[in-house]
Amino acid sequence: MSDNIPDSSKKLLQWVIDYIELDESVNEIQSLAYIVVEHMFSINKSEIITDRSININSSQLKKLKKFLDRINKSEPIQYILGEAEFYGRQYIVSPGILIPRNETEELVNLIIQDYKEKKIKVLDVGTGSGCIPITLVKELKLTKAYAIDFDPRVIKIARQNAAKHQVDIDFLMIDILKEKIPIHGLDVIVSNPPYITQSEKSEMKANVLGYEPSTALFVTDEDPLIFYKRIALIGRESLREDGKLYFEINEKFGQQVAQMLEQNGYKNIELIADLNGKDRIVKASNSLT
Repeated sequence: MSDNIPDSSKKLLQWVIDYIELDESVNEIQSLAYIVVEHMFSINKSEIITDRSININSSQLKKLKKFLDRINKSEPIQYILGEAEFYGRQYIVSPGILIPRNETEELVNLIIQDYKEKKIKVLDVGTGSGCIPITLVKELKLTKAYAIDFDPRVIKIARQNAAKHQVDIDFLMIDILKEKIPIHGLDVIVSNPPYITQSEKSEMKANVLGYEPSTALFVTDEDPLIFYKRIALIGRESLREDGKLYFEINEKFGQQVAQMLEQNGYKNIELIADLNGKDRIVKASNSLT
């Protein structure tokens, strides 16, 4: 690549594209390059298209190279920027916080569509950044929202995100596998728990394995449904009659999750595919009879 300092926005974008060495698609590299240029130099996509003139000094170029070196080491750009987008809003993220995914947006959107114009009481299990309950509070007329996680560092970030988006959520530090939930009469329990098996690690990208929290991603091959079984058990007591569970799942275990819920007395169980056609969501209703 050229050592010349770019003097226009298009040249700068191409310079960044050429510098990135990740084993990703052309579209992914270009998408990253646009984000970098906008973040580092406040140049948006329309200004790049019109190829506006720019004046970058050697100090700025040095800073840009350091930024790109982190990307080339597979560090997620969300951690470098300190934020990630979810459902059109920006969330604070840092190492130790799972980066929100598009699949989880589909999970949240399903709940929003199911409860339009309704006041509901919601619990998010394993809240991470807090993006699920925050989005639901912003989009729905919730009477109350609760969120739990076992890690105090995670709870701290989630609370910061709630404050950023000016929503009222009760965050509780609870280990779902060891403790009960002191909340009852819930309309919805939603969870995107760890669901990737240890044997699937070889299929994961370096930016995930090297940087994102393993406790938020992985379960043992011996008991891959451990979180679903525990939440389903607790849900029987915490959900009201006809209250609903919404799970994001590993596509390989959709039928097993559905069967487990049926065995635990849930009804109206639905296995829902994501936009890529993969089984990604399970929805079920509580029955007290």
